[in-house]
Amino acid sequence: MSEGNGNVKLGARVAMIGAGPLARMTHQAAIDYGIAVHVLASSPHDPAVTAGAAFTIGHYNSYSDLLVAATQGDVVTFEHDLVPAALLRALARSGHRLRPAAPALAISHDNLSTRRLFGDLGDLSIPMANFAPAFIAADAAIFGANHGWPVVLKAINPSDNDRGAHILEGPDDARRLLPESCNDATPAWVLEEYLDLAVEFTVLVARRPSGEITCYPPIAKRGPTGARSELIIPAPLPAATVSAATRLAESVISGINGTGICAVEFFWTADKRLLLDKLSLRPQNSGCITMEACATSQFHQHLRATLDWPLGSTELRSAAATVSIIAGSASLDSHARLIAAMAIPGAKIHLYGKDPRPGRQLGHVTVLASTTDGALDLARSASELLTQP
Repeated sequence: MSEGNGNVKLGARVAMIGAGPLARMTHQAAIDYGIAVHVLASSPHDPAVTAGAAFTIGHYNSYSDLLVAATQGDVVTFEHDLVPAALLRALARSGHRLRPAAPALAISHDNLSTRRLFGDLGDLSIPMANFAPAFIAADAAIFGANHGWPVVLKAINPSDNDRGAHILEGPDDARRLLPESCNDATPAWVLEEYLDLAVEFTVLVARRPSGEITCYPPIAKRGPTGARSELIIPAPLPAATVSAATRLAESVISGINGTGICAVEFFWTADKRLLLDKLSLRPQNSGCITMEACATSQFHQHLRATLDWPLGSTELRSAAATVSIIAGSASLDSHARLIAAMAIPGAKIHLYGKDPRPGRQLGHVTVLASTTDGALDLARSASELLTQP
C-alpha cells in the first residue's frame, strides 16, 4: 500500500505505534466504529493493552518490531513522537500507509527544522519568536546580547528528556549547560527569545488525506500547578486572535500535508503578539478535554481522519476544564478514593491503568460548567481527592 487519497473500508484495522494512555483512549474510541486497533507496546502492562487492544511487544527504535506491528493495520498511525525519521521513511518504502506521512512527521520531530520550515511555506506569513541554533555557550551569549536576557534554551528533539527546556538568565547559565567548543555538525539545542506570555494555547486540527479539514476551539494551558497540568476551553483570547490562529493552523497543516489529529501550539504574549511555537502530529494530552467538551472527541476524529472518513463536528458543548491526576507516591491508591471523587458534580474521571509512582500521571478529570473558572474549581477538587495520601 502507498500513501495517497482514498478512504479505508469499514471494519478497518489501525496499527498504532505506542500503547500509552493516548493509545488506550484511541482504542476505546475505535470500539464505537468497529475498528480494530493493534498497538506496538513495550510491555503487556501498557495502558492500551490492559484496556483490551491487540498488541505486539517491541520497541519503536527497532525497524523489525515496527514492521511486525505495521502489518497488522490498513494504516499506521502514532501515539508519540519518538520513532526516528529514517525508520519512518523505511516503513513508507516498504509499502505501508503512514498517516501522517513520513515527511510531515519528520518536520514535527525537530524544533529547529520546524522553525526553518515555516519560512519556506510559500506566501504564508508565520509569526515566530526570534530563534537560533546553539552549539556552544558563545552562541547563547551572542543571542542574549542581540535579543536580551533571559533567553530560552530548548532541545531540538522534543523527545530528548535529558535536555528539555531551560531559562538562561545570563552567560554563566549558558556555560553550565553548553560546551565551550563542539565538533558536531548538527546542533542539539535551539535558542529562543524569552516571552512574557498571556496565554499558551493549542489549536487541534483534523485533516483527511483527501483534504477535508476542521479545527477545534483553542485549548489553553493553565499551570502546571506543581506537577499537575490544567487545561480550559474555550481559551481566554480575543475573537480576532482565535480567528487568526485557526486560519494559520489550517494553513500550516495543509502546507505540510499533515493528516489525522495535528496540534499547532501558539503563544499569545502580554504585548498582544500571536506567535506559533511548535507542531505535533498525533493525538494530544491537551485534546483529552474534547472527550466531554466537544461533539466529536479527538480520538474519534483521529480515526476518522486517519482512515479518510468524513470528519465530525468540533462544536463546543460547554465551557470545560481538565486537571491531571498525578501520583505523589508509589503507595497512592486512586481507586480507593474514586467513589468520593465521583460525588463532585459533573466530574468525568479517566484512569489510565498505570501503577503509581511519584510524579506519574495516572489519569485526568474533566468537568463541564457554565464558566471555565467554575469547571476548573470542580475538576481540581476531584483531582485532589484522587491524589490524597
